Order: sequence, then structure tokens, then C-alpha cells
Amino acid sequence: MSETRVLVLDADPPPVLDRLAGRARVLHCDEASLAARLPEADVLLVWDFLSDAVRDAWPGPGPRPGWVHTASAGVDRLLFPELLASDTVVTNARGVFDRPIAEYVAGLVLAMAKDFHRSWELQRERRWLHRETAKVYGSRAVVVGSGPIGRRIGTTLAALGVEIALVGRRAREDDAEFGRVHASEALPGLLPEADWVVCAAPLTPTTAGMFDAAAFALMKPGARFINVGRGGHVVEEDLAAALRAGRPGGAALDVFAAEPLPAASPLWDLPGLVVSPHMSGDTFGWRDDLSEQFLDNFDRWQAGRPLANVVDKRLGYVPAEG
Repeated sequence: MSETRVLVLDADPPPVLDRLAGRARVLHCDEASLAARLPEADVLLVWDFLSDAVRDAWPGPGPRPGWVHTASAGVDRLLFPELLASDTVVTNARGVFDRPIAEYVAGLVLAMAKDFHRSWELQRERRWLHRETAKVYGSRAVVVGSGPIGRRIGTTLAALGVEIALVGRRAREDDAEFGRVHASEALPGLLPEADWVVCAAPLTPTTAGMFDAAAFALMKPGARFINVGRGGHVVEEDLAAALRAGRPGGAALDVFAAEPLPAASPLWDLPGLVVSPHMSGDTFGWRDDLSEQFLDNFDRWQAGRPLANVVDKRLGYVPAEG
């Protein structure tokens, strides 16, 4: 049996892959050399998960990797026609980012409700200005995305006393955690009552641009919108206009249509908008966690066992079990 060839598309070398020594030949490439190396690879590890290079470099007829793993929860950059039509298996980093992203969202909710930003500004001005702030307990959140990240966001906010309406692709009336999952078609009816609207959905053709002028117009003036999904979920021009009009009352974006966010983007200066650089899931040690997850799946691959986190390429995400 020939040695397995693992090709890594990396911006920074992933840790602990030296543990594959003697079991696999690990090759590294950048965007420029990817096309030339792909036909010789059995496995492709997309460590630089913000790159679109795989789409451009994917080989035509002939040898190609049998398995592609991306070190991210989202797989939208891999859902191009040639890969969809191939028999290549795609897996993702489902499970690594759930808790960190949920903590990040909870932090934003608390910071917005308690007006921390204004407190920091007043401290710098040495001004003592007593204010009243919003309750988190008893508020209502609509969480769009019923996968592991959305669910963890829901349970974390519920622990703060927030009432959760979870939205998924399909409705379910017997959900073990939330009782009910609303279908995406029900979202317009849920938005007017929400104090918090959180997007944690996969980016697919049906979810692209789902938060547009019509969606923002349904939110009440005091609502806050948080996107930790993908930049493509939001029509950024519509959000800018909505924030200037005061509906919703504030927002936080961790993902953007163009990343890094250009310095000239008007989003930097929007009233009530918190900008963070795609970091909601990145806690200390996250690269090690991603590496360990890949190594575990490589063990499965080499042993001929079913891989974990296999993406349904037509749906664009890993289907829920059961």
C-alpha cells in the first residue's frame, strides 16, 4: 500500500501534524502552488479556510483528493460545481467552535444590554453619568441556525433567562432542547417580537442575503442584530441604512462580505455597530483543537472507518443525527 499523501493549504503551518510521520507524507502549498499539487494528493486539508483557491485550482478529469477537510465550520467556499459533482468526501470542523462562539454572543448581549461601550467612553472622559440599562432576563432572542453553533448559542442565552426561538431549515415540534424549531419561512413572523436576532446559519443559496432591508424593517427599534454566521447572510448596505434609521437599535458583525474589512468601508463608522475581525470562535488553543480533530479523522480514514462531520454537499452542512 502506497503512503498516503496529505496536502495542506496553509497560511500558517498547522501544529502537531508531525505526528503523521511514518503514516503519511505531508505536503504544504500556498494558493499559487495548489493547482499543481492537487492531483498528487489523497487528502486535502484546507487549513487556510478563508482562501477561495480550491475553487480555482480543482483539477478536471483525472486524479484528485478523495477527501477534503476544511478547518472551519462553514463550507461555502468549497461548494462549487466541480467538487459537488465529484465523489470527493468533504468534512468540516463542526464541534470545535460551538462553545466559544456562544460565549462570544452572550458577551455581546450582556455588553449591549448593560451599555458597557458607553461606560468605557464616559470613563475616558472622567464623567459620572448614572444610567438605567436593559434587562437580559425575560428578553427574547431569535437564533437563526439550528446546527451545533446555533443550539449552543440558544442554550447559553437561555441560561441567562432569555426566551429562545430557534429557526432551522425545517420545522420540528418535538425538539429535545427547545421544544420547537421554527422553519425558516416563519422568520418574518418572529422578528417583530425579538429583542435579539442572532444569525448562526450555514451560508447556502437559500440563506444568502436573508437579512436585507425587508428583514431589518420587521425588527423593532430596540432590537439588536448579531451575525456570527457568514458575511453573505447580510446585505450590508441595507443594514447600514437600517442602523442609520434606528431600526434595529444596534448590531454586531463578526463576519463580512469582504475580509479583512477594508479601511474605507462605511461599516466602521456606523452608529450602534460593533465590528470584530472574524474572531468569535478563536480562543487560545483553537488551532490545536482543529489539528486534533483532523488527526482523529485521519485515523478513521486510514482505518477505513466512517469519517466524522461528513458534509452533505447538496445541503451545504453536516446533517443533524437522527
